[in-house]
Amino acid sequence: MSVFDGLKFRRVSSPIHILDPRIKFLYVCTIFVAAIMFWELVPHIILFLIQIPFVLLARVQKEWMRSLRGAAFLATIIFGTNFLFRFIYAGYVFQLPDFEYASAMTLRFIVLIESFSIFFLTTSPDHLGLALEQSRIPYEFCFAFTTAVRFVPVLAEEAQTIMDAQKARGLELEKGNFLKRIRNYIPILIPLVINAIRRSLELAEAMESRAWGAINKRTNLYVLKMRRGDYLLILVSSLILVGSIYVRLFISIPTLSTFFML
Repeated sequence: MSVFDGLKFRRVSSPIHILDPRIKFLYVCTIFVAAIMFWELVPHIILFLIQIPFVLLARVQKEWMRSLRGAAFLATIIFGTNFLFRFIYAGYVFQLPDFEYASAMTLRFIVLIESFSIFFLTTSPDHLGLALEQSRIPYEFCFAFTTAVRFVPVLAEEAQTIMDAQKARGLELEKGNFLKRIRNYIPILIPLVINAIRRSLELAEAMESRAWGAINKRTNLYVLKMRRGDYLLILVSSLILVGSIYVRLFISIPTLSTFFML
């Protein structure tokens, strides 16, 4: 469940935290588009390294590393699946381009996890909801999205607590074949679903008691405004996007095979 640590906001005083959430989301979308454009390994390595200064400036290294460690299992599956299918397609012959392709697809997944982790670690749900409202999105959708963002880390922690409690009662999650391991998680999922339903009912009652939705025109205490750092991030995002398109169209990207031949 440590992958969900990257979706839980950390209140830290840093230059990244004070940026406009809309601009940070624009940066995330830029990284997403740039990662999707490339199938080679080298561009994904560059995209991965580009985001490390953001992590250091935001001072969320520990939480960011935990989210990456939590995503290691899915990354392993992605690498194994891509490499296995290309290995079979090549006639059960190991080829360096197949290894590079599987590594690139795995690193693409890690880059996407990395960018979204930076966004959620440095953006509070309140500012995220405010950004959605100022983007002319109906308040009902803003509230539903921000509530889901708040509940994901809470449910992850609750699932970990249930797992620890069931292990203390003798439940063995790691033993048995694949189907047996899936069945072992049933005592985890049932209490988790029941608690999630109970939590949603409590939230609905709290909203109803406060006359949620009675006033159509809402006001906010704070208003998001663009600052110098936001314009700088727009410039960085534009350079990344334009540079990625230019490299994709006009530059031959080197591969591992090229390096080894040299």
